[in-house]
Formats: sequence, structure tokens, C-alpha cells
Amino acid sequence: MVASTMATKHRPPGRPWWLRILYGTGLAIALFLLGTALLVASLRWLDPPTSAFMLQHDWAAWRAGEDARAEYVWRSREAISPHAALAVIAAEDQRFPQHRGFDFDSIRDAITDYRTRGRVRGASTITQQVAKNLFLWPRQSLLRKGIEAWFTVLIELFWPKQRILEVYLNVAQFGPHTYGVEAASQRFFGKPAAQLNASEAALLAAVLPNPVRLRVDAPSPHVRERQRWIERQMRQLGGPRYLDRL
Repeated sequence: MVASTMATKHRPPGRPWWLRILYGTGLAIALFLLGTALLVASLRWLDPPTSAFMLQHDWAAWRAGEDARAEYVWRSREAISPHAALAVIAAEDQRFPQHRGFDFDSIRDAITDYRTRGRVRGASTITQQVAKNLFLWPRQSLLRKGIEAWFTVLIELFWPKQRILEVYLNVAQFGPHTYGVEAASQRFFGKPAAQLNASEAALLAAVLPNPVRLRVDAPSPHVRERQRWIERQMRQLGGPRYLDRL
């Protein structure tokens, strides 16, 4: 009995509760960083069967009792018209070949616009949009932007530019329930994405800022003007030969 009491008295104290929380949090963060790095690295070669945005779309449709599953057909880069690849670069991220995931010039311009005109405009690169669409959720928050930045770094680290563009063309939303350029081309033009011409590709790219409100099948004057602007940008970039820089 005395020995038992003495053993109890000399038992080393356990870790403080705050140290246990700190240790657990650090372990969870380390596992998240390692797991996401392995996931992104594997997707350099594995084609994603879906995306976070598509899963959330299907979940919302199921909860609403609607038969409106995401339309999605993967196509390799070789099976997509170069006009489509050039159009999204012209519309969304003309510094795509040069930057490493973050276009700091565009970010500075967006901040200046907000300060001088009170106008909020996006400055996300194609890489950031891949990170968001593939892994995250639509609603903006500091948490999402932080995780998006981490995925952006990983994508640029593990994937070549051609792969980033290929995935973007396949997971971007081009209309209600319509994800990826193949599904969009079939729905709106009745032909495979490999056969898209410059004008059709520009029209698809024109709705990317808001593919639910801006419609390919019923383009507003704003969408038509944006389509014409994208076509001009495609010509100024040098046409499909521009893609040789990637």
C-alpha cells in the first residue's frame, strides 16, 4: 500500500492541456500539408474524375430534389481545340506563362481600382482558379484564400503549365450544370471541343466570370462585347502559336 502511494506521488505529471492541443493541432496541420502535397502530385498524371465544385453542385441538386447532375466529360489537351486554350488565357490570365501562380501586378492593379474607383475586380490566375474549383468551395473567406494559396503553390510546384491549363479547361464551369469545355461544346455547339473555332471559344471564355448569370446560349450585349474583346486579345497574343510558350 505504501509502495503504491509512493509510486503515485512520483508519477511524472502529464502534459498540460494547452500543450496537448498544440501538439494535436501541429500534427493535424502536418498531415494536411503532406496529404495535400501527395494528392496534388498524383494529379499531375491522374485525371480527376470530378471536382469539389461539381460535388457541391450535385449535393445541392440532391437536397433540392432536382435531377440536375453536373455534366462533365474529361478530354486530354490534344483533344481540345487550341482556340479554347488560347481564349481562356486571353480572357482570364494573359501572364499565365510568366507567373508562378500569383500575378502580383494584377493584384496591385485590383487594389488600386478598389481604392480609386471603389470597384472590386478579380485578380485570380488560372492556377488559383484550378485550386479553388478542384479542391475548395465557392464562398470567399480568409480561410479559403489561405488554403487556395497553399494549393496554388503545390500546383505550380508539381504540374507543368500545360497540365494546369488542361485541368482548368476540364473543370471550369461554362454554364448551369455544365463543367469542362467538352461538355460545354457539346451542349452549346453540338460538336466536340476539338472542333471549336476561335469565335466559339471566345464566347465560352466570355462567360467564365459568372457562368450562371452570363449565358452562352442566350448571350447578352455584354457577353457579345466581351467575346469580341477576347477575340482581339487572341489575335494580339499571336494566335495558337502563343501556346508554344507554355
